[in-house]
Amino acid sequence: MDKWDVRMMDMANLVSSWASCFQSNRKVGAVIARDKRIITTGYNGASSGVVSCMERGECLRQKMNIPSGTRHEVCYAVHAEQNAIIQAARLGISIDGATLYCTHQPCSICAKMIINAGINRVVFDQGYPDTFSIEMFNAAGVTVEKFNRE
Repeated sequence: MDKWDVRMMDMANLVSSWASCFQSNRKVGAVIARDKRIITTGYNGASSGVVSCMERGECLRQKMNIPSGTRHEVCYAVHAEQNAIIQAARLGISIDGATLYCTHQPCSICAKMIINAGINRVVFDQGYPDTFSIEMFNAAGVTVEKFNRE
């Protein structure tokens, strides 16, 4: 990892602090960058106008005993990676050929979006129990790297 990877991952960690997920271990941040420039950021949180789990004081997934890495659709939050991609779309900014830095390994749903958005490199810090996403990235030729600060 070079110094820019470290800087971008530091930014992803900062952005994760804005997440409105009730579970403290699931505060996720993402940064999409190209040519040493931040294009967009995203964090996991409820869709605009929807009351977040933090505001509700409970996690819907915990309440329903849904295991991590499964049934992604049962959650008020939009994933950090999705929000970063959506922000680029709303602003009319191409992210083709960019790198996505994320505090956690993307799930398979996010992997599909990342692939179709043209992002060609993903750097993540913490793992996630969804091995299919790595298979998708490999099949599409997206470079995936586990972050190493050294």
